[in-house]
Amino acid sequence: MSRYGMIAGNGRFPLLALETARKLGDEIVVIGIQGEAAPEIESLAARCYWISIGQLSRLIEILKQERIADVIMAGQVKHASIFSSIQPDLRLFKLLASLREKNTDALIGGIAKVLADEGIRLVDSTVLLKPLLAGAGVLTKRKPSSDEEKDARYGRRIATALAELDVGQSVVVCDRACVAVEAMEGTDAMLRRAAALVNGRPLRLVKVSRRRKHLLFDVPVAGLTTIETMQETGATLLSVDAGSTLLLDREEMIERANAAGIAIVGNPDLQ
Repeated sequence: MSRYGMIAGNGRFPLLALETARKLGDEIVVIGIQGEAAPEIESLAARCYWISIGQLSRLIEILKQERIADVIMAGQVKHASIFSSIQPDLRLFKLLASLREKNTDALIGGIAKVLADEGIRLVDSTVLLKPLLAGAGVLTKRKPSSDEEKDARYGRRIATALAELDVGQSVVVCDRACVAVEAMEGTDAMLRRAAALVNGRPLRLVKVSRRRKHLLFDVPVAGLTTIETMQETGATLLSVDAGSTLLLDREEMIERANAAGIAIVGNPDLQ
């Protein structure tokens, strides 16, 4: 049995990780972010606490009280919430004031350092969900067409450059033109915005991970909702980075993609 703390945000990621931990007999103490994490985490956790997004001192207090040495970040926190809803405690206020940039890398990196100073280690956020990481190659029955492959190659170059700048992890491409770039609104909203611009022409969704050697945070995620929104917006291809993208509800997701005629491809790291 292993023992972890989990900082839970929104989406299926935390729930799937907790379900897997229960099957493995691992003990997970969850700290849920209010307004983000699903209430269902309470029934799956060994113990569950709730904090607001700005309570860094309370987070550390809980982890130390529970004698947690390793903590996982699972799920997302809406970027817009970080800017509009956050009410930082003194500890987080001081951290924010010390950051030269307020992007995800800087903020989470700063939090990781504060935790490390308290003897708490931030560990691989996919530690419980390795089987859900996208493999390399075509993952669906349908292979991409020549046009889809060209759009995916183009999109990967654009998306990788943007991800390095912490702008977003996804782009939408149509006929070798970048129609939309993901920012704070998220992938689904980006797809709908792109669909409004192309007059029914087919879209390709490209998601990338950053060129970092760890999966501590900000892991790209796709799932059932991604496929539903792709169907709604006329997107025919999902291109992801193999080994560093979580496909939540993987089997059902691929089944739905097959039924919709959507191709999913896992790409090796760009060199």
